[in-house]
Amino acid sequence: MKYLFRQLTARRAAATLLTALLVILLSACDWQSFGFNATQTRFNNERNPPSALTRRWVTNNIFGTSPATVANGVVYAGDTFGVVHALDATTSATLWTFETGAEVDSAPAVANGLVYVGSQDFSVYALNATTGALVWRTATQRGIVGSPNVVGGVVYIGSADHKLYALNAATGATVWTFTTGDVIFGAPAVSDGIVYVGSIDRKVYALNAATGALVWSFTTGNGIVASPAVASGVVFIGSADHKLYALNATTGGVVWTFTTGDMIFGAAAIANGTVYVGSFDHKLYALRATDGVAVWSVDLGATILGAPAVANGVLYVLVSDGTVHALSTATGATVTPPFATGTTGGPGSLNASPAVANGVVYVMDFGGKLLALA
Repeated sequence: MKYLFRQLTARRAAATLLTALLVILLSACDWQSFGFNATQTRFNNERNPPSALTRRWVTNNIFGTSPATVANGVVYAGDTFGVVHALDATTSATLWTFETGAEVDSAPAVANGLVYVGSQDFSVYALNATTGALVWRTATQRGIVGSPNVVGGVVYIGSADHKLYALNAATGATVWTFTTGDVIFGAPAVSDGIVYVGSIDRKVYALNAATGALVWSFTTGNGIVASPAVASGVVFIGSADHKLYALNATTGGVVWTFTTGDMIFGAAAIANGTVYVGSFDHKLYALRATDGVAVWSVDLGATILGAPAVANGVLYVLVSDGTVHALSTATGATVTPPFATGTTGGPGSLNASPAVANGVVYVMDFGGKLLALA
């Protein structure tokens, strides 16, 4: 009897462990924040990216303005009317909506059963991910365009009031704020206890994640719209001065710079030692992360406004002529023919950043419709 009990207990424990592992593996394929992870590398190493860009579904009931995020079979996005939408990732059916007081440009972030999002109504919201019920709301002094990053029980988010906010993720209470010299558009990146963020004041800031104390700052040649990304002790961030900067994450010293033909507004993606970034010069660049040497570049024929996304050797990017491209990360060659969304975008269309999750590319087109391509 004791032997049988031990066997049943062992099997039960094994089943529990297997279930936990499956949950971890499935969630690892989700895209739960703007930059995919805390360091904002926009690299999802799932093994099942779409083999072709064909439309699975398109929304007709929202006019979206925020990049989409995906968690546990649900797609989250905000719209120009101030509504946060939760959609079934398979069917696009609406699961719930929540109304803020103004346009939602911020990509939602999902963590610990809550959805965090900023609004132009001068507020940061935490919503129940299953029901959409309000958990807390914290006021800022101006509207929010940038996306939140949730790390270690703290929500980090920038605002047009020039401040970076650190908020308690459970209660919304302010942990600290740091004031820059101008608007913060990008999502902050967090790595090894340091928060990195850029500002229109031309500076990149490194702040102590626990206290908000300044660790270092670095001045570029023009305003910064892009979000930073961190990998292997280096911060990568583009500027309107046409340059991509690689800065030592500890000291802020310049590791290298690379000059493109025009402004960089979108965040970089980093995968397997290579940095991928788009520019207003119509080109997508692949640069060696260690020294900035160009591996390849490809002219996509239109302005690249947002950030690329990487999944298992394929780079996905939306350009201003309304086409979604899938390119080989190794060579820049087209993997599958571009998908034409049918709408085009201008310089104000900064939310054109795809997310790749569970074999599907989710992208907000320039007409405000959310598409699932698979």
